[in-house]
Amino acid sequence: MVSLRVSGGEREAETPFHQHHKCQLVMALSGYLKCRVADAILIVPPNCAAWIPSQVPHSNLISSDANVCMLFVDPDIVGLPQKSCTLSISPLIRELTLYLTVQDQHYLPDSPTAKLVDVLVEQLTNMPTEDFDFPTPSEPRLNAIASRLLANPADRRTVAEWAGEFAMGERTLARLVKQEVGLTFGRWRGQLHLIIALQKLAVGGSVQRIAEELGYESVSAFITFFKKTLGKSPKQYMKDRD
Repeated sequence: MVSLRVSGGEREAETPFHQHHKCQLVMALSGYLKCRVADAILIVPPNCAAWIPSQVPHSNLISSDANVCMLFVDPDIVGLPQKSCTLSISPLIRELTLYLTVQDQHYLPDSPTAKLVDVLVEQLTNMPTEDFDFPTPSEPRLNAIASRLLANPADRRTVAEWAGEFAMGERTLARLVKQEVGLTFGRWRGQLHLIIALQKLAVGGSVQRIAEELGYESVSAFITFFKKTLGKSPKQYMKDRD
């Protein structure tokens, strides 16, 4: 296992698409991290991490104020996720990862560092996943809708209006989204709103401004959506993750 720590620069920075033989864990200590894979965008708020399996092409975008740790893990280890996902990170994993970033990366198999790596790997295999992703299907019409929603997340067009733009019936589009994404259209768009909200909250964005940027009629409507999705108000959710 190799561990390193990086900080954001003066502005957001995004790596080109690339892949590794080793699996990669990318953990945001502060700020936010956005990972793109072929079929989804993962948002990584504090106390979470993106998991990228071996040989999966991906791109990482780090906010200017971010502090990020990365682990490169042997793909032969049993029990680690087989698909890209966002993992919840325990305080123990966080501290072990931080500690390993300042250790000699060329450690011996029976060294104290190797024993800590074993503990870290065991903990990683037990971490729950979080639904902090926005699926971006390869199906051309849905991919086009996803791209437009990403460019303008406040777009409130109905399923019928989107279907009309792509010369489909409303039911056809609803069925296609369910088939390709596994969600209703409303929940699919809601996933985008959720990950954008978490991204902006992680860098100190105000709830009112976020509600406006996502096209909600009022702050209370946005808070209701957030609480329905994550069980807590935005402020309480971020406070609990500090």
